Amino acid sequence: MKSNQTAASSSAKLKRVGVVGGGQLASMMGDAASALGIELVVQTPNATDPAVSVAAGAVLAAIDDVNATAQLATGCDVITFENEFVDLDGLRSLEQQGVLFQPSLSSLSPLLDKYVQRCYLKGLGLPTPRFWTWDCGADLPIDFPFVVKVRRHGYDGQGTFIVKDRESFESISAKLKGQSLLVEEYVPFDRELAVIAARSPAGEIAIYPIVETQQQNQVCRVVIAPADISLDLKAEAGAIARTLLNSLEAVGVFGIELFLTADNKLLVNEIAPRTHNSGHFTIDACETSQFEQHLRAVCQLPLGNCDLKCAGAVMVNLLGYESAESDYVEKRKQLAQISGAFVHWYGKKLSRPGRKLGHVTVVLDAESVQNGETSASAIAQTVESIWYAA
Repeated sequence: MKSNQTAASSSAKLKRVGVVGGGQLASMMGDAASALGIELVVQTPNATDPAVSVAAGAVLAAIDDVNATAQLATGCDVITFENEFVDLDGLRSLEQQGVLFQPSLSSLSPLLDKYVQRCYLKGLGLPTPRFWTWDCGADLPIDFPFVVKVRRHGYDGQGTFIVKDRESFESISAKLKGQSLLVEEYVPFDRELAVIAARSPAGEIAIYPIVETQQQNQVCRVVIAPADISLDLKAEAGAIARTLLNSLEAVGVFGIELFLTADNKLLVNEIAPRTHNSGHFTIDACETSQFEQHLRAVCQLPLGNCDLKCAGAVMVNLLGYESAESDYVEKRKQLAQISGAFVHWYGKKLSRPGRKLGHVTVVLDAESVQNGETSASAIAQTVESIWYAA
C-alpha cells in the first residue's frame, strides 16, 4: 500500500483508482476514466452491479467490508467512494497503514451522520432548518408538521418521513422505535436547489451552474439547469459550497442540496460527499462531467471547465414503477427520439418501484431557456409520459 506522501509525490496523476461501490455512479465514472487514461477497480457485492462491466477489476464484497477495501487498496493508488455506506472506524486502520482515501476520512467524518452533519454546518455558520436529536421515547421538541430522518444510511428518500399529524407520528414512531433520529422543522420551501462543486488537493474549487431539483416522495425526478434564480442567490450558493469544501479540506465532487424559502433565503438541506444525481446533466451539457471532475480531483489533475456547452438542460430520472425483469428497450428508443435527448441506462437487471434505472438529459437551446420553467416542465412531462405509459 502506498503512503499518502509517496502517492502524492510519485506522480501528478494517479493512474489506478479504487471505488468503494459499484452502482451507476461508479459506472458513469468508468466512462470518464477511460478518457483520462485511468483504470477503475470497484468493491461491490455482486458481479452484475453496473460498474463491474466497465471496471478493470472488481473485489466482490459488501461496501462496508474493511478487509475487502484493504484488498482493493493493494492494487490502487487512491481509494474513493460511490456512496456513504462505509465503516469509517474500520477504514481508519487502513489510512494509518498508508492507504490514500480521497475524500479523506476526516472529510467524511462530519457528514455521514445527519445529526452530526447538521451540527457541523451550524458550527460553520451555514443556514439550516432548526433541528434536534431525538429518540422515539422522548417528548417531541417541535409541533406538527416536522421531518424525521434516520441518522445513518438514508438514501433516495429512504429513512426520511414528513410527520403531519398525531396519526402519522404514531405510525412512524412504531416503525423507527429504538433508533436515534434527527428531527427538524418542516420548511415550506418555494423550490429546491442543488450545487455540484469540486475541490482539488491544492484547494482549487470549481462550481457547476446551480440547478433546480424537483422531488416526489423525497426522490429526485427532475433537474433543471441552470436554475432560474438571481445572481445574488447564485453567489450565496457558491459561497456556501466554498465555505463547506474549504472547511472540510475536501477532495473530489460534493453535492449540496438547498431549500429556497418563500422569502428568498437559502437553507442547507443535506450534503453528499460524492458525485450526485443532481449533477448527471453535466455528462451531456457541460464541458467537464461531474464524473471526470471527481477523477481529476482525486488523481491530482487540474480541475476542468464547469461551464455549460449549451443554453441549458433538463434531466429526468427513469424510476422503476413495477417489479419486473426488463430492459425497456422500446421505451428507451422512444425517449432517444426526443430532440436533444441523451438516454443513459444503468444496466440493472431488475426493476422495482422507485429504483433508479436510468436517466434522460435533454439539452436546450436559447429559446427554450428563455421560456423558462414552462419549457422545462413540458420536456419533463414528455419524457415521463413515455416512460410511465402503461
